[in-house]
Amino acid sequence: MPAGTLPEPCGGPWNEAYALSAETGRTVTAIPVLVSSYAHSEESGPRTGRSGQGLMTDLVPAPRRLVRGHRGRGRLDERTRLEAGPGTEGVARWLRATVGAATGLSLAGHGDGGGRILLAVDPALPPEGYRLHLGGDDQVIAGGSAAGVFWGAQTVRQLLGPDAFRRAPLRPGRQWELPEVTVEDAPRFGWRGLLLDVARHFMPKEGVLRWLDLMAAHKLNVFHFHLTDDQGWRLEIRRHPRLTGTGSWRARTKFGHRASPLWDEKPHGGFYTQDDIREIVAYAAERHIAVVPEIDVPGHSQAAIAAYPELGNTDVVPASGKAGAAPAVWDTWGISPHVLAPAESTLRFYEGVFEEVLELFPSEFVHVGGDECLKDEWRASPAAQARIRELGLDGEDGLQSWFLGHFDTWLSARGRRLIGWDEILEGGLAPGAAVSSWRGYAGGIAAARAGHDVVMCPEQQVYLDHRQHDGPDEPVPIGYVRTLEDVYRFEPVPPELTPEEARHVLGAQANLWTETTEDQARVDYQAFPRLAAFAEVAWSALPAPAERDFAGFERRMQAHYGRLDALGVGYRPPSGPRPWQRRPGVLGRPIEGPPPNR
Repeated sequence: MPAGTLPEPCGGPWNEAYALSAETGRTVTAIPVLVSSYAHSEESGPRTGRSGQGLMTDLVPAPRRLVRGHRGRGRLDERTRLEAGPGTEGVARWLRATVGAATGLSLAGHGDGGGRILLAVDPALPPEGYRLHLGGDDQVIAGGSAAGVFWGAQTVRQLLGPDAFRRAPLRPGRQWELPEVTVEDAPRFGWRGLLLDVARHFMPKEGVLRWLDLMAAHKLNVFHFHLTDDQGWRLEIRRHPRLTGTGSWRARTKFGHRASPLWDEKPHGGFYTQDDIREIVAYAAERHIAVVPEIDVPGHSQAAIAAYPELGNTDVVPASGKAGAAPAVWDTWGISPHVLAPAESTLRFYEGVFEEVLELFPSEFVHVGGDECLKDEWRASPAAQARIRELGLDGEDGLQSWFLGHFDTWLSARGRRLIGWDEILEGGLAPGAAVSSWRGYAGGIAAARAGHDVVMCPEQQVYLDHRQHDGPDEPVPIGYVRTLEDVYRFEPVPPELTPEEARHVLGAQANLWTETTEDQARVDYQAFPRLAAFAEVAWSALPAPAERDFAGFERRMQAHYGRLDALGVGYRPPSGPRPWQRRPGVLGRPIEGPPPNR
């Protein structure tokens, strides 16, 4: 698919590739020439997953259908050629750069003798679907598009074993083999997302690129890039240089939950230049990942107001006692009371911001936040109250809807679609707007019933900053306990939706907020292994939550931990955190009991 373009929802042009189960309302993929099943293997699939059954039972996410032959194995050596059919050249480059580096094989495009790896686009397959025929002399990877070929290549990498995930060969001259196997597969959802919050704790560009590789390894295809918040502005906007000159740095940082007495007293910050963003977007596109930027308005904007005080409600007297005094970039967590002023000048300022955003990000969707906008300043602001009366709005909630509606119209006029957190439903939405349902399922249900597309990301289910265990060694415990099994049993499509309404569920997204994850090691720990479970939920045609074979998934994860080790991922071991992963004495905010289901 074109760089930055998201798959069509299941009710659109993909209607021949996707079907809806009338019995469950769940979206499943119907691939021509195969019988869709839950990770079916004619020998042994993930339902049994017994050790020693071979690599085919260890795939994560589980494929729809896998059949193993018994005649032999396909061998890769220095004579193996990699032949890329039209449209698959990018996949060939990726294979040479990753699998070639790990194996020490050149995978040249031409040569004499030896076997071949053949890459081909087969329009009969769904756009992200793929078919593998492995074993013998030729290893065939076919996909409905270059994206499908790429996901098939990811499966081949897993079948080669964990050493294929390293950056250099461990034993030069080693014989590399692939099992004789046929795999036919396609994703359940077109939106398989991960949000990474780089506003609370900045992640350098190299770390972002690493996360794109980790997403690709798990067949995730939407990177929600949370670039702005009260604690930092991370995107260079050339017409407004103080957004990064001032807004990207804070004087100190709260360590732990906001009630913690601990502080990191060194300044924290950083930002991405526009060339950094171009590199990130291009790197993602090579991995068939769309980057969806988030510029949060009208709340979560204290860093922008610190840089340009006129964006705030300057007629409100703040705690400092001086009207118009600018707040600093926030150094703690929670919801800031400082929000954007509902003025024409604010709209013009952010139109300029979004003009540069659209130049950098080709994605169909642009996220505008819209969540947790405290209205106290608007209630106290004579200018805001005058704007409410002038426009005939229904109070401060109507003012927020007017603000977001302006950018909904603005983005639509430029061929883009607005997406925001489920608070944007309050006051009504334009037909093309979409919703990220984070406060449980209710917002997603309401949006789908109103005809809006939805990405399901309920915090009680897939917020990865929430703790993984209730034990005392869990670092900075936040929120409800969400175990690996809990995430594996997450169901993105609420049963309350009719089949027609369920077509509006574009997919699911795991959100990784970084208030209490200050570095790569902490981010890794919170994400893995749960992100692997989420990836299977978003990709595979799993049964209903209670019927899912979690024991089989755990067995497959034993092999997947080896892949994560090879990739250098600091995941949480099944037995609990390692000594250096703990944060003794750092205050969290655990919530006891099970989370609400809706």
